[in-house]
This record gives sequence, C-alpha cells and structure tokens, in this order.
Amino acid sequence: MIDPRMKISRRHALLGGALSLGALAGGAGLITSASSAFAKAPLVGKPAPYFYRFKFGDGEITVVSDGTLPLGDPHSNFTGLSAADMDKQLKDNFLPLSNAVLEQNILILNTGDKLIVFDTGMGSSKLFGPTTGKLMQTMKEAGIDPKDVDAVVMSHAHIDHCGGCMADDGSRNFPNAQFYISQADYDYWTDEKTVGPNLKAFLDQARKNLVPNRDRMVFFKDGQEFLPGITAISAPGHTVGHTVFMINSGGKSLCYIGDLAHHPVLLLQEPLTEFVYDTDPKQSAQSRVKILTMLAANRIPVLAYHFAWPGFGHVAAQGQGFRYYPAPMVMEM
Repeated sequence: MIDPRMKISRRHALLGGALSLGALAGGAGLITSASSAFAKAPLVGKPAPYFYRFKFGDGEITVVSDGTLPLGDPHSNFTGLSAADMDKQLKDNFLPLSNAVLEQNILILNTGDKLIVFDTGMGSSKLFGPTTGKLMQTMKEAGIDPKDVDAVVMSHAHIDHCGGCMADDGSRNFPNAQFYISQADYDYWTDEKTVGPNLKAFLDQARKNLVPNRDRMVFFKDGQEFLPGITAISAPGHTVGHTVFMINSGGKSLCYIGDLAHHPVLLLQEPLTEFVYDTDPKQSAQSRVKILTMLAANRIPVLAYHFAWPGFGHVAAQGQGFRYYPAPMVMEM
C-alpha cells in the first residue's frame, strides 16, 4: 500500500524537475534566478526595411512605402454613416475609433524592359504629419535607383500622389522618366480657379511637381494601353480624372486601384459612404461600386494605395458591399 504522504501532483513533479535542472546548471547546488539572463540584446530601435517584392507574370512587383498618413478622426473624414454604425464597423474590425491611419503603398513594376512607378507620395510636405515622405529612402532600401525609372504613372494629382516627382532644390527625383496622368487632373489641380483657396496646399504641390515636367508629360485616355501591359480605366469622382490601372503580364492580371477606396472597411462595407476629399463624392461612390463589382466578379487581385501594408489582396462581394481579403505575404521569389 502506497503511503499517501508519498503522493505528489504533476505540478509539483514538474516543478521539482525544473529545480533539479536549475541546480545542475548553477553548479555546486546553486539555483540560478529565473529573472537573470546570460545575455542581453539591446533594443534595435528602428523598423525593418519598408518594401515587399514578389514575382508577377514575366516581371516583378516591388511595393515601397511613402510612410503612414494619419487622417485623424474618421467621423470627420467619412460621411453618410451614423456615428454608431461607423464605430461598430471599426470595432468589429479591431480598428481605432479616433484616428484613421492610411498607408501609402507605392507600386513599382519591373517588366524586364521597363521600370514603372505608380504614384509618388507626399514629397517634403508635412500636411498630414511627420511620418510621410519616405519614398526615396524606401526605394534605396529596396535596391531601386530612381535614375533607372522609365515611367512615373499617376492615378491623380492629389498632394499625396504627385508629391515625390520633384526634390526641393528643383531637381527631378526621376531624371530619366516620362510622366503619365489624365489631362483632366493636370489641368484641374494646377489651376487656382478650379482648386480654390481651401486646398491651396494641393495646388502648390501639383504646380511644384507637375508643371516642371510638362514637357515630359503624356496624357492617357480611358481604355488606352498607354504602356505595354498597362491599361487606363477612368474612375472619376475622387478627382475629375482619377484613374485606376489594369496591369497584365505573363497571363497574370492585377488592378492598381489608387484612391478608388481609401479605407478597407468604411468605404467597402457600405460603399456609398462618402469621403471628404472627394471632388464629387457621389460620383466617386458610383465609380467605386462599378469597378469593385467588376474586380470581385473576375477575382482580379488589387493593389490599394491606402490599405494596410502592403495593400495587396482581393475584394469580394458581401451583402450590399464588399470585403477586402489581404493576400498572404510570400517571401520567396
């Protein structure tokens, strides 16, 4: 018969074993404190390089960042939803209620024959805070020389999409590139009569970055394949000439949607929600529904400029709207 005093629990047995190992490791019966470490590594104190690269058809895509762009209170930037409905959408998706922070995902396509940059970020403007303006740095981290860029394609002429074309000293950041944009947007955002005084920073940014490149500017048309494998699709409303781009290579398709939707929840779940920086909010919403419906039906992946890093995934129809599904990051080429 086993003496009850000899019974021990599994917890005590494991604890006793750990103490025995500790005594052996400490030598001469000494037990090393669990809180002490044999080596201490300093905090790194800086983030990983801000780029992501993957194979696409016959070429490759590199997504680099111009840095995060905090808009502030989402209730002030997105309209047409009740505060309660907006808060529910944000809470259900584990997003903060007080600050809508957007990414700036810049697509760089290497076709093997051409190197093409889609949109250029904020440049040196700090209108939305100090975290923007990283394009030149992140391109360097990605091993891409701006001198090798053949084409800069802009979805529209807003401050956070055309701002990195020119350096503050008046030199071109992409000295060997041609520039592509809709003529409607070029004309609108470089004219103070159409922009108006409330968006003077947008006017100044467009004039600084677009006007010096007028002799290198190519105006594409809706439906035009203006570069090999790249077709412009008009999506007006956010701006008068806002455009998305269908990219095809080696049997693969991808749509760079620019600012078709700024937020992966608030402008997809109820896509008729409006955004305060839209030139024509209702037209923008109709463009969003039309193009997202096409992309969802055809299961075409998207690269979204402002969605959570790196902004690559799919949209699918859900209820009266859509849902965004981020694609897994693939770290092998």
